[in-house]
Amino acid sequence: MSTEAVTHPTYGNWRRPRRPGLGPLGLVGTFGVFGGLVLTLLASLISLYAAMVVFTPIAVLLVPLAVRTQDGRNVYQLMALRIGWRRRKAKGAHLYVSGPLSARPGGRFRPPGLLNKVDATEGRDAYDRPFGVLHHPSRNLYTIVLGCDPDGGALVDPDQVDVWVALWGEWLARLAHEPGLRGASVIVETAPDPGTRLAHEVLPRIRANAPAAARAVMEEVVERYPTASSEMHTYVSLTYGVPANQRRKKEDVITDLAIRIPGLLSGLVAAGGGAAYPLSAERIAEVVRVAYDPAVAADVLDARARHGGTGLEWEDAGPAAAVETVGSYQHDSGVSRTWLMTLAPRGTVRSSVLRGMLEAAPGTRRKRIALVYRPIDPATSARIVEADRRSAQFMATSGRGMVQARAASEMRAAEQTAAEEASGAGLVEFSLMLTVTVDTMEQLADASVTVRNLTAASRVLMRPADRMQAAAFSCTLPAGILPWEQTLIPHELQEAL
Repeated sequence: MSTEAVTHPTYGNWRRPRRPGLGPLGLVGTFGVFGGLVLTLLASLISLYAAMVVFTPIAVLLVPLAVRTQDGRNVYQLMALRIGWRRRKAKGAHLYVSGPLSARPGGRFRPPGLLNKVDATEGRDAYDRPFGVLHHPSRNLYTIVLGCDPDGGALVDPDQVDVWVALWGEWLARLAHEPGLRGASVIVETAPDPGTRLAHEVLPRIRANAPAAARAVMEEVVERYPTASSEMHTYVSLTYGVPANQRRKKEDVITDLAIRIPGLLSGLVAAGGGAAYPLSAERIAEVVRVAYDPAVAADVLDARARHGGTGLEWEDAGPAAAVETVGSYQHDSGVSRTWLMTLAPRGTVRSSVLRGMLEAAPGTRRKRIALVYRPIDPATSARIVEADRRSAQFMATSGRGMVQARAASEMRAAEQTAAEEASGAGLVEFSLMLTVTVDTMEQLADASVTVRNLTAASRVLMRPADRMQAAAFSCTLPAGILPWEQTLIPHELQEAL
């Protein structure tokens, strides 16, 4: 009798983008170094004292660029974060009050922060299904949200999982060819099951003349089953931009998005997304409303089951009050904390690497995992992989011993990336954000320990989004907030730093 070894597919080969420049200085720091050397040499022609006078301030300015944290931030970026937080706190921007008792006209409960200026409209796709469109007027961006019910991984052959992963990679590669697409995010939200849907399915079907024992069993199932189960929702938000040199009406943009939705949904279904559908403006508002006030989740489900909808509008999807602190974000009936990924799992991983993080965590009211993608166009992708390939070859041939062995591994990874890109694969930048919501501030410490255990099991390094908890909370909502589109400094200049 012979046995065959079962091999499980592995994945990985993601690499951190290399900064152009000399070591950790970046492009701006490298120009500063060479410019400072030239000025110092010219000053040395006058006297040694003049050279020291020129060299000292240049060194003081460049040293903070070379000192970086584990996630790549330099001293100037840390100082800017602290200064920005102190300015917001001095202005009272860390506090938010809405509703009839606020100073805002209209008395509505608009979402705070980055979502405050967003407007929601609705359109119809090719199958006459309503879909919501969120317009970000400050950046002239438009966001659509797709919902899906992914197929579970239980009792699924590894070959089928490998096919799903390949088709998901193909769907991501197609995003680079989407005209005007600025970014995409996949949000997986888990929460304890309130039992509302089960109750509406079972209780109306119990007959009045049913035996007492059968009635008691069914009522006990409805009462106790939700305590051991959880609900999971998956959303995919796609954010499109209009070029600055084009002036298009909002109706034309919505019509263009309506044409693209069927093709996007078919790709999600093929990649294991299960039943995929666009979210209406009302559904988007409900998701945001429940995120800010988890206590109304059961009421929202009950209204949807009884009446087919809640009638909630975007202007009423925000909290009545919110307070941002250094390490937390308090909003209505919940307290949240958000973590940002600093380092992806090294080496190869299996398809179940994030399963522990995606499952419901005990002791939490709600938990959201947001995978944020920034597609790169094919021309830029080819330039990036070739630059990484040349850099890896140089490092592999310029060292000795262990350094050379590690550089050789980097070179193999760069060669594989270049070959896959040349064969049609896409190149995307991605990050991961995790938000946990609990009932009280005292429960936040236990939730932090739970998150630390989950990230350790998934081999993902994360850090709390201190001094920017409100903005990070908004980024994990299916509302199309892209971090690189909300910065004052352009993304290209930040990469040069």
